[in-house]
Amino acid sequence: MTLRVLCVFLLSGWLSVSAAALPIPENGPALRIQGSNTIGAELGPALVEGLLQEQGLLKIHRETPDTANEQRIVGQTAQGQRVVIEVAAHGSSTGFTALKNASADLAASSREIKDSELLALQTLGDLKSPAAEQVIAIDGLAIILNPANPLQHLDTEQLARIFAGEVKTWEELGSRGGAIHLYARDDQSGTYDTFKELVLSRRGKSLSSAAKRFESSEQLSDAVSNDPQGIGFIGLPYVRQAKAVAIADGASQAMLPLNSLIATEDYPLSRRLFFYLPPDSRNPWAQALATFAQSPQGQAIVATSGFVSQTVQAMSVAPNALMPEGYQSLSRHAQRLTVNFRFAEGSASLDNKARQDLARVLDYIKRNGKTERAVTLVGFGDLKDDPARADLLSKLRAMAVRRELVKNGVVMREVRGFGALMPVATNSADEGRIKNRRVEVWVY
Repeated sequence: MTLRVLCVFLLSGWLSVSAAALPIPENGPALRIQGSNTIGAELGPALVEGLLQEQGLLKIHRETPDTANEQRIVGQTAQGQRVVIEVAAHGSSTGFTALKNASADLAASSREIKDSELLALQTLGDLKSPAAEQVIAIDGLAIILNPANPLQHLDTEQLARIFAGEVKTWEELGSRGGAIHLYARDDQSGTYDTFKELVLSRRGKSLSSAAKRFESSEQLSDAVSNDPQGIGFIGLPYVRQAKAVAIADGASQAMLPLNSLIATEDYPLSRRLFFYLPPDSRNPWAQALATFAQSPQGQAIVATSGFVSQTVQAMSVAPNALMPEGYQSLSRHAQRLTVNFRFAEGSASLDNKARQDLARVLDYIKRNGKTERAVTLVGFGDLKDDPARADLLSKLRAMAVRRELVKNGVVMREVRGFGALMPVATNSADEGRIKNRRVEVWVY
């Protein structure tokens, strides 16, 4: 740390522990995090503990104040000074409100920031800039049935009608068993928030009052596995003895909640989890936590916390008759990486997560010796009035990724565009069109 930087920290009420360590405030918390219950319940505190360990702090532990859904993660310097980081998990919107009134340094959100929130926070800088908007993990829900239920797949429209109480019997779905029994998490649950956002609210539905509500994920899963007429939704780690079904959205192929399909965000009930930190923030702990969350150590914590990490891996894809012949040939001879690059409306510009993923993909390619004609990029688009435009945009998006990889020494094998073929989501909603605008990375 330079003398000039050290003076800045001292003048702003910070004390430096050592040349390599983050500065510690003389009074109050080192960092205040507010927002998403999904992140704040376990993932956020676990990432904070990892950062404190990286900083060499001792006696790291959690303290629970009197206010529900709030925690303090505490460490101690070698000199005995307490370092406190506060985490308040009262919902994503509360994080942006806290940034506005300066009661938080970092917002945790299980959804993308809204335009109205961007406008309200514009004095803090551009919260959509790559440095400000940080995707830290991917989340996914499983739809579970009793193992004896013969049903193998559902679509998101059916799910909305089932949990709204409009579809009342299994026979209406081509199965058997009589009346459908609904099981759901409680209103405080981030899992419920996810289901409401991805399934119910998108179709103007509300959860049926007949649903049995559970605070415990384990108890909900066990209740469904013991009820031949039961159906529920649950986070991936809690499927237990129940049976997960494949889910389709619009014309997409039905998909099981596999980690690989959630990592690529192809699975319909997947979503991104975010940290938002003001670009003009003077709190070095906020940037340090965001950086740690993106690191291999941070992504390992994401995985152990029950979410899906962004660590890049290669996976085999079995060809099937629904794939174009060129795609079938690719799947026979190459492996797909567990990352998709996605794009804004009508654009060939990478979004913020895609920019983060570029570094991870480059690292994978170089570590595995695939810089010389071993990488193929495959672009897709959403359905357009003009199919030729969809084909062109799919190729342009693949070329945008190619340009970035070539800059870093990768010699491509091939770049292909499949237009609007093989959608992974419905094209009738903005979220679905965004998912369909993607570039896949294949390696030989």
